[in-house]
Amino acid sequence: MSTTRRRRPALILLVIAAAGGCLGLAWWQWARFESTAGDFQNLGYALQWPLFAGFCVYAYFKFVRYEEAPPPSPSQDGVTELPAGLLPERPTAAPQDDADPALQEYNAYLAELARNDSDATPTRE
Repeated sequence: MSTTRRRRPALILLVIAAAGGCLGLAWWQWARFESTAGDFQNLGYALQWPLFAGFCVYAYFKFVRYEEAPPPSPSQDGVTELPAGLLPERPTAAPQDDADPALQEYNAYLAELARNDSDATPTRE
C-alpha cells in the first residue's frame, strides 16, 4: 500500500474540516448580512465562502485522480527551447547624439567641477 493511500483518511478529514470551516464562515457572513450592521460586502463573502468549500472538494478529487493516473512526465532527453516570438523583444538603447552643443557644454562643466573638486580636497598622509 502506498504512503499516500495510508494518509488518505487524514486527507479526507482535512478536506471535511476545510470545507466545513468555509461553510461555517459563509453561514456567519450570511448572519452578519441579515443583521442591522450588515452590508453588501458581507453578502459577497457569504456567496464566496461556499465556492472555497467547493474548491477544497474539487482539489481533493483532482489529487486522487492524479494519484491513480499521474500525468506523463516530460522527456529529459531533448533540449527545451522557447519558441520564437514568445517573449517580448529586448529594448535597444537610443543612439547617442554627440552633436548636441548643450550636452557637450554641460559635460565639460561637470568635468571642470570634478577637476576643481579633486584639486581642492586635501591629501592625507
